[in-house]
Amino acid sequence: MSSAKRTMHSNGNGTNKAAKLSSSNGHSNGKSTSHVDEVITFLRSVCEMSLEEGFSNQVKKRTAVVNFKAPKELEKIFDFNVDDKAVNHEALLSICQKVFDYSVKTGHPHFFNQLYAGVDAYGFAGSIISDVLNSSVYTYEVTPVFVVMEKSVIKQVCDIIGYENGDGTMCPGGSYSNMLGLNVARYKKFPDVKEVGMRNMPRMVIFSSEQSHYSNKKNASLMGIGSNDVIAVKSDESGRMDLNDLQRCIDQTIAQGDVPLCVVATSGTTILGAYDPLHGIADICVKHDIWLHVDASWGGGALFSRKHRHLLDGIERTDSVAWNMHKMAMAPLQCCFFVTKHAELLSGAHTLHVPYLFQTDKTLYDASYDIGKKVIQCGRKIDIFKFWLMWKALGREGMEARINKAFDNSRYLTNLVKNREGFRLVQEPECTNVCFWFIPERMRSMEFDLEDEHFCKQLNAVAPQIKEKMTIEGVMLVGYNPLHNLPNFFRMVVINDQVGYQDMDHVVSTIQNLGTNL
Repeated sequence: MSSAKRTMHSNGNGTNKAAKLSSSNGHSNGKSTSHVDEVITFLRSVCEMSLEEGFSNQVKKRTAVVNFKAPKELEKIFDFNVDDKAVNHEALLSICQKVFDYSVKTGHPHFFNQLYAGVDAYGFAGSIISDVLNSSVYTYEVTPVFVVMEKSVIKQVCDIIGYENGDGTMCPGGSYSNMLGLNVARYKKFPDVKEVGMRNMPRMVIFSSEQSHYSNKKNASLMGIGSNDVIAVKSDESGRMDLNDLQRCIDQTIAQGDVPLCVVATSGTTILGAYDPLHGIADICVKHDIWLHVDASWGGGALFSRKHRHLLDGIERTDSVAWNMHKMAMAPLQCCFFVTKHAELLSGAHTLHVPYLFQTDKTLYDASYDIGKKVIQCGRKIDIFKFWLMWKALGREGMEARINKAFDNSRYLTNLVKNREGFRLVQEPECTNVCFWFIPERMRSMEFDLEDEHFCKQLNAVAPQIKEKMTIEGVMLVGYNPLHNLPNFFRMVVINDQVGYQDMDHVVSTIQNLGTNL
C-alpha cells in the first residue's frame, strides 16, 4: 500500500480528529458561553480543518488523491437525511472531517483528471472573504468594491485580448459564456428577437468544430435555434477546424436560403487541446458578415504568456470570447469571463426596465455602475475577488511563469511518453493536454494498427482498467477517453504549478506499474 494511501486511511477517523479540534478550541468544555462565542469557536475549527485538509495536506502530498467509495457506501458513512432536531457542533465537525476524507483532492499535485487542478492560496483567501460577505453583484450600492473591481479587470482582460472598447461580465461557467456569445450574435443580426422571440425568424445556423464543446448544441437547443442547426465542421488531424470545410458548410447554408449566424472557434479543445486557426476563420466570417465567438475557456491561459500567446493569433479580430480563469490560470472554481468588443450589444441584448432594482434617478453614483442590467442573471456570486487577489499577488510576471511552467511540464511529459517502452503518443500537443496510449507487455508483440478491430478492442480496454486501479489505490487521477474511431487513450492535463518533472515521472511510472501485467 502506498504511503499516500496509508495516510488517507489513518486520517479516516473523522470523529476523533473533529473532537480534538473541538476540544482544543474550547467547545463542549462545560463552560457557559454565549451562542455567538460557540459559533465563532466552531468556525475557527472549520477554518483550521480547511487549512490542514484542504490546503496543507494536499500541497505537501500528505494525503491520497482519492479515497474512493461507491454511492451505497457513502450513504452508509453519511446520514444524508435532515432530522427535526439540531445537530451539535462536535457532530458537525465530524461531518466536515468526513467530507474531506471522502472527497477528491483536486489540489493534490497528482490530480490530472479535469481541466482544473491545484489550489492557489490567494484565490482561496479571496473565496473566503467573498463568501463571508455574501452579496450579489448586480448593483453598486450592495457590492461597491466588487463592481469597480470587476469593471477594471474586464477592461484589462479586453486589453489582453485586443478589444479596445470591449465590455463583459463574469459567468458561472464556460457553457454559460458560450450561450451569451450566441445570444449577442443573434441580437446583432435580429434585434427584434429580444421582444418577439423566434416567430417568423429564418433558420439560423451555427458552425463549430466537430471537436468543440458540447455546450454549443445545448445552448442552441435552449435558445430555440435547435441542436440540429449546429453544424459540425470537420477538423484536421491535429484537431483544428478545417477552413475549407467551414467555407463549404457556409456556402451550403446560404444556398439553402438560411442565415449563417455564428462561428464558434475553439482555442484549446477539451480532449486534444487544439487551437483553431483564428485568422483564417476571421477572414471567412468577415466575408459573410458572421459573428465569430471564441471558446477559449481552456486554452485562453496562453494569452498570459508572451511565449505561447501566438496560439491565439487573430483573437483580436473576433467578436466575443469565453475565458475560464479557473482552468489554466488556477483560480478557484468558478471563475469565468465573457467579453465582447461590442459593448453596446451586450447591454442591448439583455437590459430590461426593472425600476425596483435598477433605478435611473440614484443620486449618490452613476447608475451605469449597476452592472447587473447587462446580464441575464439577477443573483450573481462574487467571483471577481478571488481572481483579482490571486492575480495581484502573482503579478503579470507570476501569472506568465505559471502558464509557462504548465507548458514546460507538458513538453517534458511528451518526451517521456515518446521515449518510454509501452507508451505511444496520440499526437504532438499544442496546449498542455498530453494524450497517449499505454500498451501492456502482452500486446507489444502485436502490430500497432488502428485499422485492426481486434487490436483496437483490446487496447480500448486498457485505460479503463488502469484508471480503476489508480482510483482504488488513490495514488493519482488521470482521465481517459475515446475520440472518433480511436480506442481509449489517457488525456493528461498539466496545470498545477506545484507540479514538477518528478511528478511527470510519477505519472509514467504509475501507469506502467499498474498496467504492465494487464
